[in-house]
Amino acid sequence: MFIRNLTKGLVAMGLVLLLGGCSSGKDQQTAENEKLVVQFVPTNNDGTMEAKAKPFAAYLSKKLNREVEVTLATDYSTIVEAMGSGQVDLGIMPPAAYVQAKDMDAAEAILTSQLGEYDQETGLPLEGEKTNTFKGEILVRADSGLNKLTDLKGKKIATLSPNSASGYIYPVAEMKDASVDPTTDATLTTVNDIPSEITAVLNGQMDAAFVFEGARNVFASSFADNDLFTELKVLYLTEGDIPNDAIAVQPTMDDTLKSEIKTVFLNMADDEEGAEAMALWGHQGYEEAADAAYDTIRAYTKKAAE
Repeated sequence: MFIRNLTKGLVAMGLVLLLGGCSSGKDQQTAENEKLVVQFVPTNNDGTMEAKAKPFAAYLSKKLNREVEVTLATDYSTIVEAMGSGQVDLGIMPPAAYVQAKDMDAAEAILTSQLGEYDQETGLPLEGEKTNTFKGEILVRADSGLNKLTDLKGKKIATLSPNSASGYIYPVAEMKDASVDPTTDATLTTVNDIPSEITAVLNGQMDAAFVFEGARNVFASSFADNDLFTELKVLYLTEGDIPNDAIAVQPTMDDTLKSEIKTVFLNMADDEEGAEAMALWGHQGYEEAADAAYDTIRAYTKKAAE
């Protein structure tokens, strides 16, 4: 009787251990493959970016072997809030937004994007040339008679969010350095995206627009009835270089997953599907992040806010 009961007990214990081991393995597998939430700020708000985000989610899901959800931030501040609240695991973040999230201990840049280099005389892309920085650009109508920063006194200027490096922070700071305070010496109007800024300048609603370097080239296809290079000119390029977008993750993210994400992004340029995914933001590749490169954003933000 004792031996029979002992045998039953050992069998029962074995079943518990076996089931426990299966449960532990399942829990570990679930943790390793839990959903990754990605967010980015769209370059325009015409509704096309949502459809383009779906193939990108599928691409990342396949490469990372986990469910990936890609969401669009409504503006620069919402991606910072989403990273700060932990709702987003991976942010493709404009530089000023990244710095805000970094200062909240809510983001860690693992990569910096590469963009195509532009000829500053013609505004056209330099074939095969890549850069990890860009400049802010002030566009005006070619027939406006406006030629220098001081000519913008008393004018109407279209801007992006005050959290945008090229669409607000850098041009505002450098105008102040030129003794023109656009917040008091001009009329600033915030609009949703760069196509809206360009439209406002073309139709005369605004005298100038703060955009990123190469904006005429990037958005030319959105203005089939206009020749942006003939109708608009660059009044000013910022002296300061702006670091490109950061590929940023939650600082608490598992190191293994961080490494996997880095590998996927670093290999995108050599992958047809990856290259199509990068086109969402005009990225042409990625490189290791130099976090110190983003320090200049803090100095410019302080100047613009004075």
